[in-house]
Amino acid sequence: MVTEQKRLDVIANNLANSATVGYKKEGVTSQSFDEHLAIKIRDASVDWRKEKIGTLSLGVKIGEVYTDYKDGSLRETGNTFDFAIDGDGFFAVSYTNKDGVTSTQYTRAGQFTVTNEGYVVDTDGNHLMADGGFLQIPVDAGEVRVDLSGNVYADGEYIDTITLTDFEDYDYLKKFGETRCFPVNGAREKEALGMIRQYYTEQSNVNVVSEMVNMITITRAYEAGQKVIQTIDGTLEQAANSIGRVSG
Repeated sequence: MVTEQKRLDVIANNLANSATVGYKKEGVTSQSFDEHLAIKIRDASVDWRKEKIGTLSLGVKIGEVYTDYKDGSLRETGNTFDFAIDGDGFFAVSYTNKDGVTSTQYTRAGQFTVTNEGYVVDTDGNHLMADGGFLQIPVDAGEVRVDLSGNVYADGEYIDTITLTDFEDYDYLKKFGETRCFPVNGAREKEALGMIRQYYTEQSNVNVVSEMVNMITITRAYEAGQKVIQTIDGTLEQAANSIGRVSG
């Protein structure tokens, strides 16, 4: 039941973010309990030695929560600073925590805006990174164009190139918030082959219909677990009430 509750929580979060730009759905794996939990401990029947009980279904526990990085669909918005990555790769943004420590995080959420100083930032105010540092657009620019390679032009003049980063193994990425992630020890960068499409955003890769079907399945499994516990409780209650009863 604990396992099914965790799966249900993850699915509920996926459904809540089904319309979040750049969101990648999560899933939960299950694994059996470790074998060393199913042994006899100080049992007189085996001369007080530890011994495995034998073949036994040990049940399951939560394995891990993973992220599915499959591409979402692209939606045309017409907004100048909406970018979508068609293919592999991530946008790099500069994130500063509450202690003032700055680090680079990665995202597929391409909804950006421009500050009064011309800096391109995401919805949380994190600066979009380019080859030359923070991407900054002249405040008096009339037209801003970004080609498929990420080259940025303002009124026809080259400004900078948006940085795209990719990794050899996404298992070495740790999720932060709903749409960002950062690499952990063992992560290895590689060339990003994706193309940047201006005026588009990448939608969530959550399939609402399949998530709803999974939610129904998990709910039924949870209810089945409840019935098992209720049955056992009823059996124990009956046994307790019958102890010491003498029939005349």
